[in-house]
Amino acid sequence: MTGLPGIAELYAVTEATWPPAATRQVGAWTIRNGQGGGKRVSAATLAGDAQTADLAEAEAAMQALGQSSLFMLRDGEGVLDDRLDNAGYDVIDPVNAYACPLDSLTGARLPRVTTFDIWEPMAIQLDIWKAGGIGPARIEVMRRVREPKTTLFGRHDNRPAATGFVAVHDGVAMIHALEVLARARRAGMGRNLTRHAAHWAKTQGATHLAVLCTKANTGANALYASLGMTLVGEYHYRIKKDASPR
Repeated sequence: MTGLPGIAELYAVTEATWPPAATRQVGAWTIRNGQGGGKRVSAATLAGDAQTADLAEAEAAMQALGQSSLFMLRDGEGVLDDRLDNAGYDVIDPVNAYACPLDSLTGARLPRVTTFDIWEPMAIQLDIWKAGGIGPARIEVMRRVREPKTTLFGRHDNRPAATGFVAVHDGVAMIHALEVLARARRAGMGRNLTRHAAHWAKTQGATHLAVLCTKANTGANALYASLGMTLVGEYHYRIKKDASPR
């Protein structure tokens, strides 16, 4: 890949590096069985015509899985977005997608004995994720990935401080579940783990690094912008009013 991956490419990278337990086609929809792994692996997406797609068909399929009625709205899906709005669905968690060439992050050496790549995750990493609300169902998402993958582990002041997950698909490495303990924030751990992910990805033959973060996460957005990553697109979800995402 010579230029930056576009948002359509990053949708595919996201699906491969943070996969649902299963997918199936129901009419005009792709239905995902997330098994509690969060919105990315549970949201339905449009696979057919937005004007004629049967919303009730998708809703029934998601409810049969014990999941909330949740849709992911991608670039160019304004017609579906309007239909869902009119059907009583609220916007939830707008997401920014960033990307950059690996070479822009691998020019300098990493601090010694500070960041590591490890598979499988250690117990202390699971504890850090748990402290940030990332529980066993999301760890199972990581285990499902078949692409080259690893966890990231960071230390600050000789103590465990941060963790994350990264996997590669079609030349693009994507970081997920980056979590820094409160006591180690503003100490450069997010920056160091992102750069470590780039170094690791280069050994796997990748050419670019990508990451997703909610627009509301001002700290993460500022971090990726400061690293020179480019905002290449966005998406959002819609959920029924008064429904709780599962």
